[in-house]
Amino acid sequence: MTHWRISPANLGPAVSELLVTGEVGQNITVPCSYTVNEKSGTTSMCWGRGPCPASKCSETLVWTDGWKVTYQSHSKYVLRGKLHAGDVSLTIINAKEADSGTYCCRVEIPGLFNDQLTNLQVVIKKAPGSASEASFAETWPSVSASETPQTASGSYLSTSDYLEVTSSLQNESIPVHSQQHSEGAVYISAGVCVVFLVVLVLGLLLIRRYLHNMKKMSNFASSVAFWKPKRADNQSALEVEIHAEENIYTIH
Repeated sequence: MTHWRISPANLGPAVSELLVTGEVGQNITVPCSYTVNEKSGTTSMCWGRGPCPASKCSETLVWTDGWKVTYQSHSKYVLRGKLHAGDVSLTIINAKEADSGTYCCRVEIPGLFNDQLTNLQVVIKKAPGSASEASFAETWPSVSASETPQTASGSYLSTSDYLEVTSSLQNESIPVHSQQHSEGAVYISAGVCVVFLVVLVLGLLLIRRYLHNMKKMSNFASSVAFWKPKRADNQSALEVEIHAEENIYTIH
């Protein structure tokens, strides 16, 4: 919830100061209003960052002509009050710590030095149990005394020791995993080499057997070619001998 208080004026009788506090992420309403004159009606006004200057607004955020907003520097700055009733309070949407600082509400009243000036000090703080604290609690969960590891002597380890041990174990698991990976690669390479050697030996044996068979077939062909002429010569000699014998018988 937004709170404010009025402090004594220090910039002249026409200037007042307000303190507005809020939390990050809230919609912070910075109050400002004026009395609508029945004769002149509503009037123009502006919101700016920093103390109210001698005229206009420095770092202007919003301008209104009394009935509608005519200028808006960013969509996070809105006027949700009834402008025709003089409610020109500024609402900061989803406020952040950077929105803290001095704001000026300047209502332009006709006449010399008649403007209504209000300096407002806005303070935006983080809410208790903010997201940063919650994320830290989730990252490092608390460890009860019953769950804390014990040493050999039976004394309990502190939380910091427990975190150091966990970190060291995680660091040691990395080289072990890499070592197992390298050993597996060596085994795979050795297996591929063995398979290649076996295939090579089998190929050599098949080639040798093929050459041996080709040699045997060549020898067999040579033998057949040699046997056929020899047989023909023997047959011719036999025929000559028979013919000779026939001639002998004829002489007698």
